[in-house]
Amino acid sequence: MTTPPAHAEAVAGIARSDRTGSSAASASRARRAAAALPPHVWVAGAGLAVFAVAAVSPGVLAPGDPGEIDLAATLSGPSLQHWFGTDELGRDLYTRVVHGTRDSLAVGLGAAAVSLILALALASLTLTGHAVAVVVDRIIEVLFAFPTLLLALLVVGMFGPSPTTLAVAVGIGSAPGYARMIRAQLHAAADSGYVEAATVLGHPRTRILMQHVLPNALRPLVGVFTMSIGQSIVWASSLAFLGLGVAPPSPEWGALLDAGRTYLTAAGWLVVVPGLVIVALSLSTTAVGAHLRDRLEGGR
Repeated sequence: MTTPPAHAEAVAGIARSDRTGSSAASASRARRAAAALPPHVWVAGAGLAVFAVAAVSPGVLAPGDPGEIDLAATLSGPSLQHWFGTDELGRDLYTRVVHGTRDSLAVGLGAAAVSLILALALASLTLTGHAVAVVVDRIIEVLFAFPTLLLALLVVGMFGPSPTTLAVAVGIGSAPGYARMIRAQLHAAADSGYVEAATVLGHPRTRILMQHVLPNALRPLVGVFTMSIGQSIVWASSLAFLGLGVAPPSPEWGALLDAGRTYLTAAGWLVVVPGLVIVALSLSTTAVGAHLRDRLEGGR
């Protein structure tokens, strides 16, 4: 039976109207969600966007050469020509800070990834059995007893300073704290009613773990991962300040701090500017990460 043309056009019109209405509703929800964001989250998000541009395409914000030497402008203070001043070789500090964003963020992202992967591996082992859980819990407690910086120092001392070693060292140092948090999340999910129902229905243990426990336990980790990026950069910069970070002439922020401390009294901007940038990134990742964590946990 052939559908009359008028009826077909009406059906098509209704379908288009439904799609348009759905798109409009989605756009409206997105606008409401954006409007509900606190002002500090907007500011932090804008800051992270600037850092992302600096990491992906630093030439957009600072087209100069970060290694260009100008001995005539040695240790010049902030000015219209050199916004952040210059270093002991006359290199423009603004350009070096912008071009160092990529290395600094790479260390922060790498350290955050290492810490959360290691923490997830340790916490997941506690679900395999009581005996294994006891052993893993003792390992986590022993590692947690060591300060983060001390564990990182041990790793860097054994393998030498480099961006990769720095990321791994900070990640290992941060892992015990995250392991305790992830363990609590996993066991709370494993003891929930929907897991008990899936067990009664005869679902395999692996399926229950992958489909029910992990997705519900790991949702808040999106925010935690974001928050840990800034914290990891702070730890990496602390190691650099102790002379165990990325070696000069890299413009990585920790390396800038390490090089600038020699001229702390004569040219304080060499330490103050990289320090303020590290603080700004840490505050931005913390604000955005805390908001994501609250939303994914069903909070605000």
